[in-house]
Amino acid sequence: MSAQYQVSGDSAAAISASIEQGVRSGDWVFGAALPSVRVLADSLHVSPATVAKAYQELRQRGVVETEGRRGTRIRSRPPVAGPRSALRLPIPPGVRDLSSGEPDVRLLPSLGRALLAIAGTHGSPQGYASAAAMPELIEAARPRLVADGIPAADAEITVTSGTLDAIERLLSAHLRAGDAVAVEDPGWANLLDLLAALGLRPVPVPVDREGPDPVAMAAALQSGARAAVVTVRAQNPTGAAVSEARAGALRDLFSGHPGVLVIEDDHAAELAEQAPHCVGPVTGTWALTRSASKPFGPDLRISLLAGDEATIARVVGRMRIGSGWVSTVLQRLLLHLWRDDEVTRAVAEAAGTYGRRRHALREALRVRGLLAEGDTGINVWVPVADETRTVGLLREAGYAVAPGSLFRVAAPPGVRISVGPLLEEEIPALADAVATAVRPPALYAPTR
Repeated sequence: MSAQYQVSGDSAAAISASIEQGVRSGDWVFGAALPSVRVLADSLHVSPATVAKAYQELRQRGVVETEGRRGTRIRSRPPVAGPRSALRLPIPPGVRDLSSGEPDVRLLPSLGRALLAIAGTHGSPQGYASAAAMPELIEAARPRLVADGIPAADAEITVTSGTLDAIERLLSAHLRAGDAVAVEDPGWANLLDLLAALGLRPVPVPVDREGPDPVAMAAALQSGARAAVVTVRAQNPTGAAVSEARAGALRDLFSGHPGVLVIEDDHAAELAEQAPHCVGPVTGTWALTRSASKPFGPDLRISLLAGDEATIARVVGRMRIGSGWVSTVLQRLLLHLWRDDEVTRAVAEAAGTYGRRRHALREALRVRGLLAEGDTGINVWVPVADETRTVGLLREAGYAVAPGSLFRVAAPPGVRISVGPLLEEEIPALADAVATAVRPPALYAPTR
């Protein structure tokens, strides 16, 4: 048992509450191993069944996860806030942070001018009657989506407070705890955390540069997955983009599973360098979410959500009895940014910059004998044999990257390198450090 924090309790509820308190206080950090069921039962003088029930409750709420022989551990980001509840370890001074997955703030359009513009034009206070998606925003959104090939001409469209908010509302409206969801593997860490918090079971589907593997997706659906989440482009962490052929194969597959909720994530939106190839709507229950965070700034918490009438109605209905609506200030701000030619040019230039950084890093790694993935988006995925060793050596070399364990269910190990803050002149030195960290120590043993 941990020497820092002693679990207490004589019932399953008390034991789980004690462990959660340890997470809130920061005594249990992410990845920390909990005592085995038998060891904790002996220590607390309760039955193993009592401890097992406590651990089960914590798993269902996404606080802990079970990893086979590694036992039960605190999740990387449990849904419990505390003083040390951040996803990442602190970045030491002097270490280049390439782990966050955030866009380059230097490439984001300034919001000051847009805020002044909407304040001057729409300065009147708004009441509860404004609790809806603005018609003028939806009117502008539809042709933008259709122009990109997204089947939104006859879709219902609303807005949510970002992609994860949209996905949470969709899953909560259609699924119940214990249901299975087909997810990309490796895939978005936030989504895996959300599934755990909702008590949903992820079914991993391997992803290659063209998107989710159709054979594995078919197996997931046959096993009973009631929903599937597909990233159409700029997949996090691999940078994959669903190809036209792969979209067709998935479309044929899903058409045989009516009622399955298909969620498509187009979070990169205007920053993506490839056109999106959508899968839905073919099951009768479909939605696509497009965020404003990557092209216009993470603080702009707004996302478009298009889908069939019943699916969008459920989301809007749940918003009305919960948070209410997305602020019309944000809606007006997004609409103004869409109409600003200077902002449009800035976003296009940012997309090109990310593409050059990504391509240069992949090429530099290729020259050094390493394969890396990242056709779109702001991340590069590098397969490695030992994540812990690679991450540690890169920190020693002055670079913080994200361990693949945050993004994987059953996929082989790797590390994610974000090119958001990366400058092109930094790439050769970074590639040298990655090559040194990834290769087995034997390759660097002195010759005799």
